[in-house]
Amino acid sequence: MPTTLGVKVDEILQERLKQMSELKDRSTHWIIKRAIEQYLATEEAIERDRREDRERWENYVLTGQAVSNAAATAWLNKLAAGRKSPWPKPR
Repeated sequence: MPTTLGVKVDEILQERLKQMSELKDRSTHWIIKRAIEQYLATEEAIERDRREDRERWENYVLTGQAVSNAAATAWLNKLAAGRKSPWPKPR
């Protein structure tokens, strides 16, 4: 169910929104909604990456297993050359 949110903006931001809505032939509401959606998608992706990094670090601390830089570089070079190769196993 849609909910209305009130957002206070200064006159400069309001004018910028108005100009962009005219330029894009969209409503100010559409511009604001799209901006919020894009912001949230970006921030959610950043938080997913941080969580994944934290989990990987915690796994390394627990196991001591890691892929060496040399193994990762060799794997990336194979991919860059167009050869498929499985990800190197941690040691």
